[in-house]
Amino acid sequence: MVQCEMCGAETASPKTIKVEGAELDVCDDCADFGTEVKTESSSSTSTKYSTSSSSSSGGSGGSAGGSSKTRRRDMFDEMEEVASDYDDRIRNARESAGLSQEELAKEISEKASLVRKLERGAMLPSDSVQKKLEKRLSITLTESSSTDDDWESESGGSGLTLGDMVKRKD
Repeated sequence: MVQCEMCGAETASPKTIKVEGAELDVCDDCADFGTEVKTESSSSTSTKYSTSSSSSSGGSGGSAGGSSKTRRRDMFDEMEEVASDYDDRIRNARESAGLSQEELAKEISEKASLVRKLERGAMLPSDSVQKKLEKRLSITLTESSSTDDDWESESGGSGLTLGDMVKRKD
């Protein structure tokens, strides 16, 4: 018995179908979700999950798959994200400038209720509001994300856990 790769049902005679470029072994009920692929040689099943990009990069760079600790970098690695203490930064800078929430809101052409929500941490600033606040208060509301360092864990269990990453507000 083989398990259907779509619904998980046990099936004695799985069908190989193609769904959005991926080939899956599925039961008769799930076969309607894709186009049936006729597989006659055993070599096609061994390369069923490989893509052209991974097979071409695997042959050209031996170090690409050498380390199990390296993670593929993506566009989010270079992005800055709103700092976890953005609410405190806004409040402290506003108070240091001697401004009320209403005065700050008027100076950046926003509503006072928005400033209150930002200082409570009830909402994240939009990009335009973030730029206005940073310019008016001479602060930075972003921090670089360093996902490679934050999420790596050693096999000994001495790395960070999800609980370590959660900011508690008591």
